[in-house]
Amino acid sequence: MSIGMQGFLALLPIIVVAVFLVGLRWPASKAMPLSYITVVIVAYFVWGLSPAQIAGGTFNGIIVAVSLLYIIFGSILLLYTVMESGGLHQIRNSLTGITGDRRVQVIIVAWLFGSFIEGASGFGTPAAVAAPLLLGLGFPAFAAVISTMIIQSTPVSFGAIGTPMRTGVANGLGAGTDTSVNQFAEAIGMGYMNGDTLDQVAYFDNFVAVFAQKTALLHFVGGIFIPLILVAFLTRLFGKNKSYSEGLAIWPFAIFAAFAMTIPYMIVNSIAYELTSMIGGLTGLLIVVVAAKNGFLMPKEEWDFMDKKDWDPSWNGSIDIHYVEKPGGMSTLMAWTPYLGVAAFILFTRLVPPVKAWLNSIVISFPTVGGITPKFGFAYSPGSIFIVVSLLTFFVHGMKTDAYAKAWKTAGRTIVTASTALIFTVPMVQVFINSGGGSAGLLKMPYALAEATFALTGGLWPLFAPIIGGLGAFVAGSNTVSNMTFSLFQFKTAQIIVENNSALAPMANVWPVWIVALQAIGGAAGNVICIHNVVAASAVVGFVGREGDVIRRTFMVFLYYALIPGAFGYAYLYWQSQGAFNLGTIILVAFYAAVIYVLATNKARLKKLNGQL
Repeated sequence: MSIGMQGFLALLPIIVVAVFLVGLRWPASKAMPLSYITVVIVAYFVWGLSPAQIAGGTFNGIIVAVSLLYIIFGSILLLYTVMESGGLHQIRNSLTGITGDRRVQVIIVAWLFGSFIEGASGFGTPAAVAAPLLLGLGFPAFAAVISTMIIQSTPVSFGAIGTPMRTGVANGLGAGTDTSVNQFAEAIGMGYMNGDTLDQVAYFDNFVAVFAQKTALLHFVGGIFIPLILVAFLTRLFGKNKSYSEGLAIWPFAIFAAFAMTIPYMIVNSIAYELTSMIGGLTGLLIVVVAAKNGFLMPKEEWDFMDKKDWDPSWNGSIDIHYVEKPGGMSTLMAWTPYLGVAAFILFTRLVPPVKAWLNSIVISFPTVGGITPKFGFAYSPGSIFIVVSLLTFFVHGMKTDAYAKAWKTAGRTIVTASTALIFTVPMVQVFINSGGGSAGLLKMPYALAEATFALTGGLWPLFAPIIGGLGAFVAGSNTVSNMTFSLFQFKTAQIIVENNSALAPMANVWPVWIVALQAIGGAAGNVICIHNVVAASAVVGFVGREGDVIRRTFMVFLYYALIPGAFGYAYLYWQSQGAFNLGTIILVAFYAAVIYVLATNKARLKKLNGQL
């Protein structure tokens, strides 16, 4: 069977998702079972996987789905706890007290606070925390989901204390077991690992840091415009005038907010890549909040949604946010205590090695099926932190028992709606990923798909490497899994390109690092559209069943985030052999020229818009 046919067949489960979920607007609860059935048929009849292997992937997927639902439940429980305690009422007042401008609010809550939470916890947690906060501030559920999905790009590669790099890239490159990778490490001066000569963990931490530095630079390139895209989407999709211009109008503040996060992000990355997103997001949050309170670059006129009675009914979710005001009032610090507690527990459990090791040792192991042994580390899960903080909030906020019982009951009822989609989505992913070793002797599906893509693209690979990373995240729901699956493929592809083009010989020690970095960028960008995150974000605000609508809106953000860093990588890698004026630089010059033109002419469009009111 040709590699092209293998790639097409491996792509079938994803095509089913695209057709039914995105194209025909089926809810994930209906589309994902079809995708799962498709991958099982392809795995059994084409790849020759045994029923035990398929069952193993399926069972592992169910356990992973349960672990994700555990996080979602904890997030919803905390939201309702804070709502019933009166804390949400004061949080809303504290944020609207900075400004009533929804554009600034979404930058502060989604971009900055969300980036901090992503850096500390990862795995879609920003949606679980920031989306309910936006809902509580009066955002439509649809807007809350889209906003928290868009920001799951720049901070993702260094989410969960650098897990996508430390675990994803390190294990994807063999973690010291691949000969060609070790030889490359020696060639670029990283030392030679041979037995006890060099500690393996320290060796690969230093090696991965090389890739992390390039990844951070590419994220800097892509992240500059994420806050601006965020506010432009907000006003275009949910504004009375359906205009991008109203969002673009605050471009000085949006670009400032981008730099407030990405510059500290770059600085921290050069010191400890694991803390890149967490410290970058927190520093940016402090800078922007102080700046906003002092009116720095703030818009002269505030922008708000139209009256709620005029909203499109399709914007609303099933969670009804109501504001309970605590008798006697509550201080802003006390109201924020639950979310500060979440951040504190995350930092404590991630940064204190003995605590982290102990929590990671508390694991439920399930029977081995098809060579796979599913495990559920509930103690280290963010879901446990949410639940613990919810219990503490009951006491700290002085809640009544009936109010707290209501929070548990409502959270339990809400989580049921998200379970159907995830119970099929994650098993589909696991069968797809664990499709090697079948009787047909074919490459496992992700590799077949990647090989087929390379056969079509050749030397244009730097532009397509992020697409592969994004595809991996779209299916697997994880930048970490995408990096683990494709890093070695990307690494070897880079070496093949250099070996077959003598003009690139001087860049032999550069290409593999940049191509793996582009893989990591694509894996992060794929989180903007990945099914897992969309389902999770939708569930916490009661927007289940509209996942396809979300992906259709955020797909353009994914393309931007894959293309511009990809063009930057192409321009750099071909600069010496093709000159400064290559395809990558052409794309970048055209893009930035278009951005400058749009921003320069935006005032005229705003005047025209206002004249039509």
